[in-house]
Amino acid sequence: MTGNHHRLGIRYVGGPTALLRVGGLQLLTDPTFDPPGEHPVGNRVLVKTAGPAVGPDGLGAVDAVLLSHDQHPDNLDTLGRAYLARVPLVLSTASARDRLGGNVRALPAWDRVELSRPDGRPLQVTGVPAQHGPDGSQPVVGEVTGFVLAAEDLPTVYVSGDNASLPVVAAVAERAGPVEVAVLFAGAARTPLVPGADLTLSSQATAEAAKLLGARAVVPVHFEGWAHFTQGRRSLSDAFDRAGLADRLQLPEPGGWTEL
Repeated sequence: MTGNHHRLGIRYVGGPTALLRVGGLQLLTDPTFDPPGEHPVGNRVLVKTAGPAVGPDGLGAVDAVLLSHDQHPDNLDTLGRAYLARVPLVLSTASARDRLGGNVRALPAWDRVELSRPDGRPLQVTGVPAQHGPDGSQPVVGEVTGFVLAAEDLPTVYVSGDNASLPVVAAVAERAGPVEVAVLFAGAARTPLVPGADLTLSSQATAEAAKLLGARAVVPVHFEGWAHFTQGRRSLSDAFDRAGLADRLQLPEPGGWTEL
């Protein structure tokens, strides 16, 4: 990476965790830094199959964490939870703020905050809806949020969080578009919590989301590293090929940068 503040870079850490370098700021999505192992959740167990490609000390100074939700360990594991105290600001849901306290700030859907960039210009961060499963699942899965990042001189970036709903993507595209870069949580996650239903975008739905957004680049995350993902790298490539969108897909390599 260079020091050019006008470039957008995304470093894939693993699972839902990515470091976004936007306009000179560093923003981290859903911190997960634990090694492989089991994570009990009520009467269920989520199994982490791969640790992070980059540890917390390898990220440099992070200006804010974009936390889609705190109630599931595949989005905020034990070391990720401890990491939150190291950053000045965490943007998340109202329920995450109530549970975590500290430096966590609730960012309701369509509310926005401005972060000051090194050159003094603002980066707007807007909370956007996310639906972590089929219609009616929120009382079971809990509150989740996504984010849109925008500035006059930068590409607009959509970070979906754990969203499984294409109508939600369409609403974000209509209200916050045009979106140039989409960081989409994929993997078609499934657990007994909502039997037989995708809790995140399937590979086909990820390609459909790219169409709805009109994004020139899609960087999937949250499609590997946990046993409850039912689709991964190959199915993403196949889905974008079938949709005629192979040129938009930027499949990240663990630890690597995608520069846009």
